[in-house]
Amino acid sequence: MSPSTQRALMQAEKSGPLSIQTTEIYKPLASEILIRIQASALNPVDAASQRSGVFIDTYPAVLGLDIAGDVEDIGEGVTDFKKGERVQVFTQGTFEIRSRAFQQFAAVKASTVARIPDSWSYDQASALPVVVTCAYVGLYNQVPDGLGIPPPVTEASQGIFNGTAIVVLGGATSVGQIVIQFAKFSGFSPIFTTASSKHAAYLQNLGATHVFDRNISSSELSSKIDQLYDARQVSLVYDAVSSASTQQTGLDVLSPGGKMAIVLPLSEDVKVPDGKVVSSILGLMTVPQHRELLETLYHDKLSGWLESGVIKPNNIEVLPNGLEGIVEGLSRLEAKQISASKLVAHPQETI
Repeated sequence: MSPSTQRALMQAEKSGPLSIQTTEIYKPLASEILIRIQASALNPVDAASQRSGVFIDTYPAVLGLDIAGDVEDIGEGVTDFKKGERVQVFTQGTFEIRSRAFQQFAAVKASTVARIPDSWSYDQASALPVVVTCAYVGLYNQVPDGLGIPPPVTEASQGIFNGTAIVVLGGATSVGQIVIQFAKFSGFSPIFTTASSKHAAYLQNLGATHVFDRNISSSELSSKIDQLYDARQVSLVYDAVSSASTQQTGLDVLSPGGKMAIVLPLSEDVKVPDGKVVSSILGLMTVPQHRELLETLYHDKLSGWLESGVIKPNNIEVLPNGLEGIVEGLSRLEAKQISASKLVAHPQETI
């Protein structure tokens, strides 16, 4: 029998501190499942939410969007899972407190839940949802919500871009790593990326064909690309960093008529030339125009792609002390002390 209360990392007011509180366990509504959360991954958006209240409508609030765990209960109309079934699953939570990640149980839409393959751990699966969603939407949703590339959901749409280049700025970011792997799955070659040189071999293993130093100037980057590929034909850029400088670099290397996806709003200091298109990506399931694309991804495709190795696990660092460890983890994210790895907490270890 499931317990009636749980432990949650809660924020009482905007910009306030986080503290562990006892709260209710939600009853799954129609089309929902209740997940006993075994692993919750941290994202920069969580630190931003704590600091400024972005994506939070009411308080007290629970943060966190990346969830992996076991099916604990099911709501009316759910047929893909059974009550009491010990199935390892993962999903991206929404902004409702009942589906947030920094607690021991969450109720989420069954249509957005994927099973975890036996070869993947809870920790590895929990690191995926936000970054997979952002990468997938940015590549495969239609302009202006993405680059408009045909999603690789059938054999006919996989591997079809051989000989076509894509540039991924910030390949070592969590989003950038997934973008590279999806780009490889879609057949893009060459795949140019920028990153710290220490990550070059790792990114090449993921599918990048050429890794350039992240501090390279846009003119030098264009020159290096031109030595390997006609730089005038670079029609797709995914900027997984999206600072003002990387946005400008992306536009500089992008050919006329090309498209660039960015993961933060366009900087006021950056001007988009006529004929070039910039799509600012909000990689969240709550965005209505993403819903059908993402439900197909999570419900039908993602588990198989993980099992077959299309997507490889991120590097993981597990935080100690259950939910309590998240507080320091968010501080480290805010201070930009994390590189090429994901921080993960274990809510069930909370005292």
